[in-house]
Amino acid sequence: MLNIGDFAGHGRVSVRMLHHYDAIGLLRPARVDPATGYRCYEAGQLARLNRVIALKELGFTLQQVRTVLDERPEAVELRGMLRLRRAQLAEAIAADERRLARVEARLRTIESEGNMSQHDVVVKPVPSVRVAQLSGVAASYAPEDITPVVGPLFDELCRRLAEAGIEEAGPSVARYEDSPERDGSVVVVAAVQVAPSVRGGRDDFEVVDLAPIEEAVTIVHRGSMEDALGSFQALARFIEENGYRTAGYARERYLECPDDVSGWVVEFQEPVTRR
Repeated sequence: MLNIGDFAGHGRVSVRMLHHYDAIGLLRPARVDPATGYRCYEAGQLARLNRVIALKELGFTLQQVRTVLDERPEAVELRGMLRLRRAQLAEAIAADERRLARVEARLRTIESEGNMSQHDVVVKPVPSVRVAQLSGVAASYAPEDITPVVGPLFDELCRRLAEAGIEEAGPSVARYEDSPERDGSVVVVAAVQVAPSVRGGRDDFEVVDLAPIEEAVTIVHRGSMEDALGSFQALARFIEENGYRTAGYARERYLECPDDVSGWVVEFQEPVTRR
């Protein structure tokens, strides 16, 4: 038998916590001295304590922990439960990190307001190009909805082009358009420029000629797309301050996309017309 202090030490928990577990029936002592009230535990109870702590640290409530342990799961079954919960927590942490990155990007945009010169914006025509493309649907224009869709679309398109023996003939282009469902969702189009000789009528991807843009307000963004908001908003200010209005959906033309996203170079092209 181990007194409560020794049991707490071996289990790396506090005596106060053991008192609480006893009070709620989660881990009762093996013996309580009727005269002094001193609690004693058996070394074998450390196994249940380990399970209590592991489940609790993984986010289960104490009531849930009690329910799970009272069903006496086998070690293999318990290990599976813990792995599943660990995966859920890992995804929650990753989601929080992505959310933090978006907040930091928004803060950088706020800090740089007014620092971007209109000389960075160029008004020019955009010629027609032939592209192979795939499309998907995102829930909204928010980065957390767009990113999980557009990246896999480009990966799949490049895989299909390689299988078809078709080489890229120029920068890739992404487009985002309001869904015809009118439910706030967005049609995401990932396109890769191909040679004019590539024909349509394929089942694995679509081949189209992107319409030329007579007049587009453009800006070249350098760096991660997480920090692209300032460039987008510089276009909006230029359009408003120079007597233009938007005349269609914007395009993203990926000029350079190394593995290090800080080295990305992307041109944003927004069709405009005079007011």
